[in-house]
Amino acid sequence: MLLDIDHVGIAVRDLEEAVEHYARTLGLAPVHREVVEEQGVEEVLFRAGTSYIQLLAALGPDTPVGRFLERRGEGVHHVGYRVDDLAGTLSELAAEGVPLVDEAPRPGSRGTSVAFVHPRGFAGVLVELVQEP
Repeated sequence: MLLDIDHVGIAVRDLEEAVEHYARTLGLAPVHREVVEEQGVEEVLFRAGTSYIQLLAALGPDTPVGRFLERRGEGVHHVGYRVDDLAGTLSELAAEGVPLVDEAPRPGSRGTSVAFVHPRGFAGVLVELVQEP
């Protein structure tokens, strides 16, 4: 089921400023940048070991990250866990009564498949499940 922490998603208001800050202060270089229209975000990834730090900027105020920034401000938005069988993991979680945001996998960045699990299922933390191609 769970293989690794794939990423920590951090919502930011100014993506360029945040990228510069993370690169300068942590000594990391961005390894991936992508606009994910379906999720309403532009993301930049920094590799940290086997995982990523994912900076997320909203493409508009009526997107999930846009609403998050309005309600809570900048900060940790979600934790992504890498799994080997996303559809199977979703079935197992549903059978355990864990509330799902996505009942089926959908396309994510980097060619991955993803699905979100409602924060009620994990002590108030929005969880993204990620299956690599």
